[in-house]
Amino acid sequence: MRVVELNIYPVKSTRGMALTDAAVEPWGLADDRRWMVVDESGYVVTARVRPALLGVTVTPLGRGRIRLEGPHAAAMDVDAAESRQYVPVQIWKNTLDAVHPSAAADAWFGKLLDEDVRLVWLDDPTRRPVNPAYGLPADRVTFADAFPLLVTSTGSLDRLNDWVVEEALLRGEEPPAAPLPMRRFRPSVVVDGAVPFAEDTWCRLRIGEVPFRAVMLCGRCVLTTVDPDTQVRGKEPLRTLARHRRWDGQVWFGMNLVPDGTGRIAVGDEVEVTAG
Repeated sequence: MRVVELNIYPVKSTRGMALTDAAVEPWGLADDRRWMVVDESGYVVTARVRPALLGVTVTPLGRGRIRLEGPHAAAMDVDAAESRQYVPVQIWKNTLDAVHPSAAADAWFGKLLDEDVRLVWLDDPTRRPVNPAYGLPADRVTFADAFPLLVTSTGSLDRLNDWVVEEALLRGEEPPAAPLPMRRFRPSVVVDGAVPFAEDTWCRLRIGEVPFRAVMLCGRCVLTTVDPDTQVRGKEPLRTLARHRRWDGQVWFGMNLVPDGTGRIAVGDEVEVTAG
C-alpha cells in the first residue's frame, strides 16, 4: 500500500489543498484546520450549512498568515501572528480561546455567507484535547472535527461507486454520469493498494517513518452530499452508505488517526499496517 494523496484544509470547511509532502505534528498535518469561521456567538460555521465555504481557496503563507481567494471578492492576505485579541470559540462540545486577527477578514467571509461571522486562528493547538473516550490524555487536535487525520482508501471508494451504480439500476434510474470523487470525503491521506474497507480493521500503522494509531471509524455527515465544485446538494453517498455501511446509528467511511510520532510523509510513501 502507498500514499497517493495528501490534503490539508487550512480554514475549516474550505477547499482542500493537495500536497506532495507534509510535516506531521502531534495534532495533525502542518497548517491543517488551524483557522475556522464562527458566528456572532463564537460557534463554528461549516459547509454543512454554508456550502459556499467550499468555493474558498486558502494558501498558508507561514507564521499565522494565509491568503484567501473566493468567487465573491478580491483576494486577501490575513496575518494573525501580531494580533493579541483573543475570543472564546466553540467547536462542537469544545470551548477554547482563539485569535481574532482582522475585522476585514470577517467582512470578507461575511460577504460570502451574507452573515455576520468572524475568522479565527488557533495559535496554540495544545488547547483542544481529543475526546478522551478515544484518545490518550496528551492527544490534541486543531479545528478538525474530532481527530488529527483521516485516512481513506481508493479500494473503498471504488467499491462505494460500484454500489452507487448498482443501487441506481435497481431503482430504475440512470447511473451517475461520473463516479464520486474522493474530495467528497475530505481525507488527509489517501491510500492505494488496500482491499475495500480494509481500514475498518486497522489499529496501528506506519506511513513512511511516522507511526499512527487508528482510533475510530469516521461517521459521515451531510457534507459528503455536497458537490465540492458546484456546492449543489444531492443524495449520494449517504443514501448508498446507509444500505451498506450503517450501524450504531451512523454510516461509515474512512478511519481517524492520531500521530504517535512526528516527521514528514509524502505521496509515494509505503503504508504498513503494524497491528490490526
